[in-house]
Amino acid sequence: MTRVSMRVDGVTYTDEVEPRTLLVHHLREALGKVGTVVGCDTSNCGACTVHLDGQAVKSCTVLAVQADGAEVTTIEGIAEPGGALHPVQKAFHEMHGLQCGYCTPGMIMASIDLLKENPDPSDAEVREGIEGNLCRCTGYQNIVRAVQQAAGEMKSSSAGTAAPETTGAQA
Repeated sequence: MTRVSMRVDGVTYTDEVEPRTLLVHHLREALGKVGTVVGCDTSNCGACTVHLDGQAVKSCTVLAVQADGAEVTTIEGIAEPGGALHPVQKAFHEMHGLQCGYCTPGMIMASIDLLKENPDPSDAEVREGIEGNLCRCTGYQNIVRAVQQAAGEMKSSSAGTAAPETTGAQA
């Protein structure tokens, strides 16, 4: 067993883990972060996407020991202060960017990362930015619309203020 310490959604956790434990399994089984979905376990679907030190990663490709000392943000940790939905979550809801919902957590996390890098993406840039995340239900059009709606909202809300916080929730 190896001792790891990581800050997940604004809370620091220190645990003993098997060195072979995947981050996705540690998040779900040890920390109860079940919004991070186990999809394919092969990094093909992106359902398990989280932010590791501010970058989107597929948590089925990261060992929990590799996250030692890191800041991890899951879908549960992206809400705004006071519990309001993150603009990307809100846009996915309003634009019907989900159907079964299985891919949604990873799709939202990838979209937040995309908008951090490109705050005003075209349709093609959104599609390229989420290409590592598979959805078998939606056909992607409403997902693209949701990301663009969120981009507009984030841009207008950050005019003259800081961008919305996406690296953790209140403890």
